[in-house]
Amino acid sequence: MCKTEYAVCGNPHLLEGSLSAFLPSLNLAPRLSIPNPWIRSYSFDGKEEWEVNPLYCNTVREIYPYNNSNRLLNIVDMAIFDFLMGNMDRHHYEMFTKFGDDGFLLHLDNARGFGRHSHDEISILAPLSQCCVIKRTTLLRLQLLAEPEYRLSDVMRESLLQDPLAPVLTEPHLLALDRRLQLILAAVGKCIHTFGEATVVADDTARPRSPAAHRAEMGT
Repeated sequence: MCKTEYAVCGNPHLLEGSLSAFLPSLNLAPRLSIPNPWIRSYSFDGKEEWEVNPLYCNTVREIYPYNNSNRLLNIVDMAIFDFLMGNMDRHHYEMFTKFGDDGFLLHLDNARGFGRHSHDEISILAPLSQCCVIKRTTLLRLQLLAEPEYRLSDVMRESLLQDPLAPVLTEPHLLALDRRLQLILAAVGKCIHTFGEATVVADDTARPRSPAAHRAEMGT
C-alpha cells in the first residue's frame, strides 16, 4: 500500500522497516513526555528559533530544569545519539517520574533513524554546537570508538551479529557511523578551541562522596 502522503513507498512492494520495543504501561512505570528544546519545524511556513538563532542555547540555559541540573548535558548526549543514526525526528523525549529531574532520558521512537546513509544532517548536532558542552565520559567514549582497534563500525557490526535479524544494518550505514563520529569530534574540537576545555567538557567522572565520608569531614 502506498499513499501520496507517505515520504517513502515500497519498490515495488517491499520496504525496509524497523521493530519497536514497548515499555511497561504508565500505571507500572509512570513517565513524562517532554518537548525537545531543539524540536524541528514540521511545516514550510517558518522555522523554530534554534534554526535561525545561533545563540538560542543562552535562552535554554535560563529555563528550568536546564539551568540547574544535568538535563542539558543529557540533551547533548541524545543529539549525538540521533546524529550517529541520522534521526531528525526527536520532537519529544521521555523520563521516568520516579527519578525526578536528574533521571535519565528515554530515547524512544527512533524509527526515522538509519535512513540515508550518504547524508549527514549536521543540524541534529545543534545542541552540541550551540551550547558547546559535553560530558567527559561521553567524550572519552567517542574518542575510544574513533581508535582503529575499537572503531565504532566494527563494534556495531560485531554486536549486531548476535541479533536474530543480522546483519540489521547494511555496510554503508556502518561506515556512516565512523564518518559521523569524526564530525562530532570535530564539533567538540571547535568548541574547545573557542571556549577552552574547562568550559566545554563537564567532568562527570568524579565519584560522589559517601554520607559517612562527609560526616567524618564535618567532625574534623
